[in-house]
Amino acid sequence: MDGVGLKHISEYHGDLTTRALPIEGDATGSAHIIAKEALRPCGLLFLQIILDCYGKGCTVSLKVKEGEPVPAGTCLAEVTGPIMVLLAAERVLLNFLQHLSGIATQTAKFVQTLGDSETKLLDTRKTTPGFRVLEKYAVACGGAWNHRIGLFDRIMLKDNHFAVLVNDCLPKVKEMVRSARRDYPGIAVEIEVDAVENIVPALVAEPDIILLDNFSVPDIKKALEIINKQVYTEASGNVNLDTLPELAHLGLDFISCGALVHQARWCDISMDWNIAL
Repeated sequence: MDGVGLKHISEYHGDLTTRALPIEGDATGSAHIIAKEALRPCGLLFLQIILDCYGKGCTVSLKVKEGEPVPAGTCLAEVTGPIMVLLAAERVLLNFLQHLSGIATQTAKFVQTLGDSETKLLDTRKTTPGFRVLEKYAVACGGAWNHRIGLFDRIMLKDNHFAVLVNDCLPKVKEMVRSARRDYPGIAVEIEVDAVENIVPALVAEPDIILLDNFSVPDIKKALEIINKQVYTEASGNVNLDTLPELAHLGLDFISCGALVHQARWCDISMDWNIAL
């Protein structure tokens, strides 16, 4: 997990505050990780990895499952080990849990709002640098689905790709799709459109998916009539808890939403110390 915030551990000579405490270096203790609000816990499976980065001898006892809804006051886990290690790791340990649980909890609210719709809720690539895989894992813990992980697992033609093609855009896009299928078999091809009049040209290129970017509900309905299930459909843009119910039963295959991650609030989780062992 060096790429997600743990490389700084050995810098600045360690935890000077804990070293100043009048305790033996090998003294042990335990603490409970407590949910201070109702939430969907996420990141519990990383606790042992984080503690091991700070020192040896710590153990983790999980009390709940990842993504399982819990009420305020629930003990999520118990950590036991050298006091100096537990104190040094506390803030980073909680940072991961609070951040990822916030995403899982936010996602669960969106999934609940989507209700019994057959449309699948997706995340986006609008993630924190270095944390994308973890944040997408948190989305999955909240009950939604992952869109592409990076630039390597889906071909997605967007407005700026079209902008650099300049003239004779349509023939070039169609040839790009053909080349993509030839060079990268098994990789889905998606084309983004931002207006109803661009749908037929996109269909001519024969993608797997058409993304309707910032379409109004009436325009989504028009788009779905034109597409007529020839390809998969995805809507994105201005998706929130207020607009989601309007989109839920239109017949879309997917709705993608960056707010699952970038609008998620950190959950209130604490590490409460027990008696020293």
